[in-house]
Amino acid sequence: MDLRVGVVGAGWMGHVHARAYLRVRQHWSDLPMRPEVLAVAESVPSAATRFQDSFSTPQVYADWRDLVADESLAAVSVTAPNSLHREIGVAVAEAGKHLWIEKPVGLSAADATAVRDAVAANGVVGCVGFNYRNVPAVAKARQLIANGRIGRVTHARVQLLTDYAAHPGSPFGWRFALAQGGHGVLGDLASHGVDLIRFLLGDLDSLVAQTAIHIPQRPQVEVQGHYSVVDLDTPGLEFGEVENEDYVVALCALKSGVIAVCEANRAAVGEQNNYAVEVHGTQGLLRWDFRRPGELAVSAGTDYAGQPTATVFAEPGDGDYAAFQPGGGIAMGYDDTKVVEAHEFICAIAGLPASHATLDDAVASATALDAMVSSHAQRKWVTLP
Repeated sequence: MDLRVGVVGAGWMGHVHARAYLRVRQHWSDLPMRPEVLAVAESVPSAATRFQDSFSTPQVYADWRDLVADESLAAVSVTAPNSLHREIGVAVAEAGKHLWIEKPVGLSAADATAVRDAVAANGVVGCVGFNYRNVPAVAKARQLIANGRIGRVTHARVQLLTDYAAHPGSPFGWRFALAQGGHGVLGDLASHGVDLIRFLLGDLDSLVAQTAIHIPQRPQVEVQGHYSVVDLDTPGLEFGEVENEDYVVALCALKSGVIAVCEANRAAVGEQNNYAVEVHGTQGLLRWDFRRPGELAVSAGTDYAGQPTATVFAEPGDGDYAAFQPGGGIAMGYDDTKVVEAHEFICAIAGLPASHATLDDAVASATALDAMVSSHAQRKWVTLP
């Protein structure tokens, strides 16, 4: 049975979704549905052409509304700019199409809630792009925590530090505008941090946060890409005021009593995708680094002081590792986590057991991000609803 899919947005993430659909049956040959990417919606002609050339997509729409109205499609991936996620997500659900949508789901908890409610009201599947929970080493960490391997969890730290906005010559684009990019690094990276905290340790109760804009002005020129840089000595160069956050740090109190720190920075000089999780317990610790995705540092036992930490490799039995590699020590990459996401999305559509991140997870993450903004503005702890 074929699953006819459309993709909204032909940028990097749109390509990631399309590749995931192409690869998923290579790893799960018994999947009852065969996804076919039959349409793309993209307002930039060159990007649309590049997507069509890459994936032989027969139908190209300049307006996403035309793709959503295409009755031949059963599912839609939404990889458009954040400000469009609510409108497109609600429209996809109301059209009776299954929805795979990237995080953040809109610019606020209200946006995410609107999409969640539309998905529920129309009886379609909603899957959200919190893909780091799909890393097998993270699945192993979750199991070790649940089994009490490091004792009672006491505190944790999640950091997402990178440099895509570190250069002062990075041009002013939608990511730096509040109305289009929302609260900057909060939606882009801290949303993942909150999801990892919840996935590993449970729900947040309250938090206190501080945010900052490190580079207050950006050159106003046509944006070419995520890592584009403009010569700041260019004659006549004009600048725009950055409207959202480069940095956030939040101290979070979980309902379980665990204390967790969530830190994210998009302008961290010297850091390239330094995404890491560290969980401490009364009898040990777990540490995972995205840049060494197949490894998990584990310290467990009752030696306490002087207790060693060992590197443990992900292996078959950890998450969906066995669908990709036959034995431990072979790392999986970013795109592999999106293939897992595609698999869970399709399983849910087919009525099979699935463990994808849902719109409820999106609402929970967005609620925490809203609380971070509120905490910074009020300079106080905020209790989550």
